[in-house]
Amino acid sequence: MPFRQPAASPMTDTVTVFGQKMPISLESTLLAMAERMKFPGYGDNAFGEGLSLKRDEDMYLRMVANIAFGEKADGSEKVPAASAEEIELFLKARRHLPASVFDSERWRKVIGTELWPHAVYVMNRGGRFQEYQKAYKDGQLANKYGKMIGIYFENLVKTKHSMTGKTYHPHGDYIPSPADCTGKLIEDAKQGFDLTLITYKTITQTKSRTSGGYWLQAVYPENFIEVAAADAKRMGLQSGDPVKVVSVTNPDGVWDLGNGMIKPMVGKVRVKEGLRPGVIAFSLGHGHWANGAGDCVIDGVTIPGDRRRATGVHANAAMRLDPVLKNTGLVDTVGGSAVFYQSQVKLVKA
Repeated sequence: MPFRQPAASPMTDTVTVFGQKMPISLESTLLAMAERMKFPGYGDNAFGEGLSLKRDEDMYLRMVANIAFGEKADGSEKVPAASAEEIELFLKARRHLPASVFDSERWRKVIGTELWPHAVYVMNRGGRFQEYQKAYKDGQLANKYGKMIGIYFENLVKTKHSMTGKTYHPHGDYIPSPADCTGKLIEDAKQGFDLTLITYKTITQTKSRTSGGYWLQAVYPENFIEVAAADAKRMGLQSGDPVKVVSVTNPDGVWDLGNGMIKPMVGKVRVKEGLRPGVIAFSLGHGHWANGAGDCVIDGVTIPGDRRRATGVHANAAMRLDPVLKNTGLVDTVGGSAVFYQSQVKLVKA
């Protein structure tokens, strides 16, 4: 018997696509476009006779079934079938979802009766995992990479560094850092900028695209300047203290927005034991001033900003400018990408 207890509907609107009710999402939007424009490969018989593509799970569940079945055509690599008790657990764990999200009979029909318990086995575990004892054979990894690993790169040794005229290292090597684009060491630490600034992405925020996800903001409404416990003790800082991030090339610790306005790079301290002393960090996704965080005037009409989108801090502007290039940050001279882990900064109590 399918479980029904619609008590936790999605926060997004419900729409109807191909005659099916579903939460609005990227997938439902693409399906709606396909229905409206009559794209082939969608709707009835999309995957063959009687196999439709009208909902996102019509594709995703079949992908799970493929994982459960394994790579060999004879089915010898199928995962074990979930027991009746485990299947009941799977259904009960989703009994709060409305039919527009989860319908056990619909899911079973998509996967097929034979593979259904095997697919449930995979979904209950969040994937398919190899037994540890099978990971090695005769003292070596059983799952070999099987592709070439480049240790010596001829193209690098034949290429000259545009700033120095020297050839690049064709092999792995230790290169002292932080350094400018000519390889000259930058020694900001001697001027008191003795903290290395790094960034990372937390699971609930990324960059600009999630600042308007208010259900995500509820989980993690602001970010912090994360400081190692040893450094916090040395500097007399406690969690919650407001600090400004400054550097040699941004001694004021501000974003110059270019419109006569500035935004200080001030955030609250969060003391952590799990951070290497001498390193401070902040997660990306907070500290906005645009993207709905501030007022915007369009055709004379002011669109008010939402302060929830402006919480926290974004400290990229404190990152060191290259003293040779002058108008850009430190760079990886081989790949050309920005280097986000070599800037030396210090914290000033705000």
